[in-house]
Amino acid sequence: MARITYIEHNGTRHEVDVKPGMTVMEGARDNGVPGIDADCGGACACSTCHVYVDPAWLDQLPPRDPMEEDMLDFAWQPDPERSRLTCQIKVTEALDGLVVQMPERQI
Repeated sequence: MARITYIEHNGTRHEVDVKPGMTVMEGARDNGVPGIDADCGGACACSTCHVYVDPAWLDQLPPRDPMEEDMLDFAWQPDPERSRLTCQIKVTEALDGLVVQMPERQI
């Protein structure tokens, strides 16, 4: 398992154990973490699972693919460096300790 910390816009923290092979979005959805809507169910067809990745973790994630880059154009206040769609981040044991913060809202 990998422990992922999801931080709501208001600062509320949710520490969740997520099984490797799942996505960071599925970990939030399956554990009732508010702030990650995931309207498309993980198909990378919306931006409602947008988060800001803690800077300490940026180099440990795989790069964004072109589809994710395109969808981030529709996210609420995307950050060119830190924004990711959680449906596109596969959990591995190496991501144990990952910290992500939700934006003020999802669109």
